Amino acid sequence: MSATWTGSAWSCTMRLVVADDRALRPAHEDLVALLDRVDKAASRFRPDSELSGANARAGLPTPVSRLLVELVDAALGAAAATDGAVDPTLGQTLRELGYDRDIALLRASDVSPTSAVDSAAALAGAPPSVPTNDRAAGEARPGHRWSRIRLDRRAGLLTVPRGVELDLGATAKAWTADLAARTFADRYGTGVLVELGGDLAVAGPAGDGWRVRVAERAGGPGQVVTVRHGGVATSTTTLRTWQRDGQRRHHVIDPRSGQPTDGPWRTASVWAATGLEANMASTAALVLGADALAWLTQRGFAARLVAQDGSVTTTAGWPRPTDTSTAPAADTRAPTDPDATPEFDQVFRRQGHGATRATSPTPENVILAGAPS
Repeated sequence: MSATWTGSAWSCTMRLVVADDRALRPAHEDLVALLDRVDKAASRFRPDSELSGANARAGLPTPVSRLLVELVDAALGAAAATDGAVDPTLGQTLRELGYDRDIALLRASDVSPTSAVDSAAALAGAPPSVPTNDRAAGEARPGHRWSRIRLDRRAGLLTVPRGVELDLGATAKAWTADLAARTFADRYGTGVLVELGGDLAVAGPAGDGWRVRVAERAGGPGQVVTVRHGGVATSTTTLRTWQRDGQRRHHVIDPRSGQPTDGPWRTASVWAATGLEANMASTAALVLGADALAWLTQRGFAARLVAQDGSVTTTAGWPRPTDTSTAPAADTRAPTDPDATPEFDQVFRRQGHGATRATSPTPENVILAGAPS
């Protein structure tokens, strides 16, 4: 019998679902410990994090843990795969736009100019902005600043370029979801689903798969699909927002302009072989705007895009919508026929992964895949 834990961390909803309810308690304890480790390693809002230390020593090699090496390596891989559309060097840009502390502390307040932002950040316990007197060292915003990051994986040394501040928010949640799902499935011998703020990963045996509602927000319209392998990520400009000088801002930044994306899509959901790959593609889709459909199609990504007017466009690999109703995030109603819920198996076969159907009972929870990401 499946069991679910739902909680909150990193200003996001977190979900852990296991196919065997006996694994829920130890897996939950493991997840809480992992989230704490990742936060201490990679949060740019903690002055005591390893990432804040490396940002403060920009231009100099900084010893870092194996965990941060893996997180930075994942971010660099996403940057390379998207030709810089997913860029981990936007920390300073986000600060200048007002995103200088946890999003929960920004809401319901109009962020004032940069000098006041740093004062408020200090009061909130966030590290001050990285000095940018040498703006030439950081170069203009457009370009591949991420390619100048130096990561010595064997020695555990990270060198952040001068004038640059790393922000791993675009990939860290998805990487952590992948690691958690894979580790817990192996450790406890059961099917596991982990969702961290819209980044979802599954691993291990789970009957006929996981029924996942893909939507922009809990209670909103969406589509239920079956996920047996890999991950689903939803990136949206509608939830992680704040005000600066009376203007609405959001956290998905176009590295070419240094401004929040303003293209035709407000939300992108992608299924891929891993949660990290899905997150990379969903973020890139919002940045690429009008070019997103061609980019996703050329790379074989199954995607669902929501336009600014709410209309939905999908790529060829996304299942046909058979359920687009509004429903709660957790719905214990299972379909009478597993084949009635659209799934991603055909995509897996085309990519050479194969697809098998287990005969054990199907976990019946419908998990919402859609949150600030």
